Order: sequence, then structure tokens, then C-alpha cells
Amino acid sequence: MADTSDFRTGFTMRHKGGLWSISEFQHVKPGKGPAFVRTKLKNVETGKVVENTFRAGEKVEEVRLERREFQYLYPDGEYYVFMNTETYEQIQLHQDTLGDVPKYIKESDMCSVLMLDEKPLTVEPPMTVELAVKETDPGLRGDTAQGGSKPATMETGLVVQVPLFIEEGQVIKIDSRTGKYLGRV
Repeated sequence: MADTSDFRTGFTMRHKGGLWSISEFQHVKPGKGPAFVRTKLKNVETGKVVENTFRAGEKVEEVRLERREFQYLYPDGEYYVFMNTETYEQIQLHQDTLGDVPKYIKESDMCSVLMLDEKPLTVEPPMTVELAVKETDPGLRGDTAQGGSKPATMETGLVVQVPLFIEEGQVIKIDSRTGKYLGRV
């Protein structure tokens, strides 16, 4: 058991019948009344984000998740196949458990798989990914006074807002946490 003083970003706990990871937290001491901790929790299995408040010192059940490196191999119908590069063991995860992850990974990319008691829960793509632009409108000179952006469809189907000078076929770097353009490769 842990209490609110152990909270940190990435802390995983069992709460209200599910596994939740803390994405943000703030310890608040109001002038009147007891202290509390305001948190933003992300469900590890579904990806749902909720806000929750805990009383200072409240006990929670901490869960230790193991993070293992797996290589993404290929899609197989509604499933995606990943391989442990140390043991060559393959696992299949349903597309519902992955959320938007397939839009950020290509075949042979390395990913982190969160495991609980040898059972894979979900996949985290690398922080930044490099994808080729499959389709985008041509950027015309003089379209804007201070730069601008246009939508671009990547090779995986992800749509990202990119600067006007980006053309089809170019490889760009994208932040997988926010889905934002970071630069050309």
C-alpha cells in the first residue's frame, strides 16, 4: 500500500476497479480545511483520462508494471503482432487495447509493452517517430503572412498539421504523445 505522498508522474495504482496511471498531480494546501492531491489519471487498459481528488495521506494500492521492449511485426486482421527481441516470443494484441498506437508505428519499430504478471496490457510507441508524408496539398508561396500549416496524411494513416513547405515523400519527425510535427529528418 502507498499513500498520496508517494504520488509521482507514471505512478500506477488500482483504483475504482481498474488500473490507473498518474499523468499529472498537484498537492494543494488550502488556507482553510485539510490538504488534498488533485490528479489526472489515465486508465492503462482503455486510455480514458479522468480527474480525481485524493485526501492527503489517503492509502492506495500501488501496482508495479513491467516495461519490456518489443518489436512491431505486422497487422493480422483485428490484431497486431509484436515480438520480444530477447526471447523471440510473439504476442498478439487486439486493436481496441492499442488505441491510436498503430498510427505511430511501422513494421520493425521498437515499442514498450506494459506487462502485469506476464500479461501484456498496452503498448507505448517511441516518444518521437519518423514517418513519410504520403499525401498533402501543395503549399503555395504567399499563402500566409506568418507561416501556416496544412494537413498531411502519413504512411500509417495518421493526419498531422505540417508547415506549408512540406511535400509528399518527405520524412518528418512527430511527437507520439501530442501528434504534433517536430521537424524534417
